[in-house]
Amino acid sequence: MHIEASDGTQLHVKDMGEGKPVLLIHGWPLSGDMFEYQTLALLEAGYRVITYDRRGFGLSGHPASGYTYDRFADDLADIITQLDLQQLSLVGFSMGGGEIARYLSRHGGARIDRVALVGAVVPYLCKDESNPDGVEATVFEEMKEKIREDRFAFLQSFGKQFYGVGLMSHPVSSALQDWSFALGIMASPKATIDCVDAFGYTDFRGDMAAFTMPTLIVHGTSDAVVPIDVSARAAARAIPQAVLVEYDGEPHGLLATVPRRLNADLIAFLSGSPDLPNREQRFDEAVEDAGVDASKIALFP
Repeated sequence: MHIEASDGTQLHVKDMGEGKPVLLIHGWPLSGDMFEYQTLALLEAGYRVITYDRRGFGLSGHPASGYTYDRFADDLADIITQLDLQQLSLVGFSMGGGEIARYLSRHGGARIDRVALVGAVVPYLCKDESNPDGVEATVFEEMKEKIREDRFAFLQSFGKQFYGVGLMSHPVSSALQDWSFALGIMASPKATIDCVDAFGYTDFRGDMAAFTMPTLIVHGTSDAVVPIDVSARAAARAIPQAVLVEYDGEPHGLLATVPRRLNADLIAFLSGSPDLPNREQRFDEAVEDAGVDASKIALFP
């Protein structure tokens, strides 16, 4: 279905299942479909799962402008309000973590129960005098130039970095890489370029105080797209009640490289557990409470 944003842009939304709602916010340059493994596991654990395509991506409208985090946060608010979601858990992957931060500071957390940041870009990626450990601005400028020159070649190369694929490392299949490429080319070229500025240069440090609810932060220590020191570890310092779980040696695309572990961590956290080291026990308790056979939950492909 489509939901109309306050500026008239059509946002493609999938709303599946019953139970406590969980809204998944995708990363760049893909779409809501990137959460295939998480969607199935959450549905089978008894949750209502909502995904959507960010404006300019997937099956949402592709306007010529509006690719800023204020606008993205307002789009998220439009979806939450029109679906009348309450006691909602938000899961933001990569760029999607920025949506959550800006949504909370602009619209408040009255409807939000819990938040998970997975490989997220918050609090601030770009290197400057106030952020000496950040990513050089030249990295973002080179990305935009490569997209302009040959977006398709860029997406293929970026996909390998995204999933940590190398000569001796094949954490995902070539078929899954092809699927990710197909999701990426559905995006507007304008949105693909403008969003590099959005996630690369937006400073969310002023938004971090709005994280007043239980927050899970998950990040791979070998993430070459969003380095862990300037993102997850900095976010954990800024959110006193956050639980930081580091996946040793994992790349950016851990939704597909270690879906079993991530799905178990998410379900344990969403069930109300602050104790992620005991996630296997908490996972069993959560699915038992939901009246579901744990053996039938798709924790991994």
